[in-house]
Amino acid sequence: MQKETPVLDERQLGRVLARISHEISERNAGAKNLVVVGIQTRGAHLARRMAKLLSELEGLKVPVGEMDITFYRDDIETRPDRPVVKKTHIPFSIDEKIVILVDDVLFTGRTVRAALDELIDFGRPRAVQLAVLVDRGHRELPIRADYVGKNIPTSQSQEVIVRVKEADRQDSVSLTDKKRARR
Repeated sequence: MQKETPVLDERQLGRVLARISHEISERNAGAKNLVVVGIQTRGAHLARRMAKLLSELEGLKVPVGEMDITFYRDDIETRPDRPVVKKTHIPFSIDEKIVILVDDVLFTGRTVRAALDELIDFGRPRAVQLAVLVDRGHRELPIRADYVGKNIPTSQSQEVIVRVKEADRQDSVSLTDKKRARR
């Protein structure tokens, strides 16, 4: 097991999500036209938390959905492993809505590109805004986040490990120097 360098603990992660939720509310003059969609797996958990925070902040229910971008990836044919397909569940219209797309880590931009392709299959949003917990750089596509929890400059050999209670029984973000299998 590789040594991990802590970046965010549970309390800090909670504060980051609260800050991003406030920024979203301020930028959009409330949450009336917002829907939140998380990219599986950890982005979906973060999206549910952010929708709850926005709902509490604005006093109205903010719809939340989740998407699996597996079949929209541009590398599905070249991947050596068989992808585990999770569910896409967007039980509301995104037409003319402001979609807050949520992911845990923004890296090359390819996951977000795939998510945008899938999202358009569900309708025509008025706008899509990207919220990420961590931006680690190394973009291969011209994609940037509208809301960033933490910028973490990394090398290509490093990995950002995001853990959320819903999937990993703890909330944390850490950095490791060598790729390793996720628990």
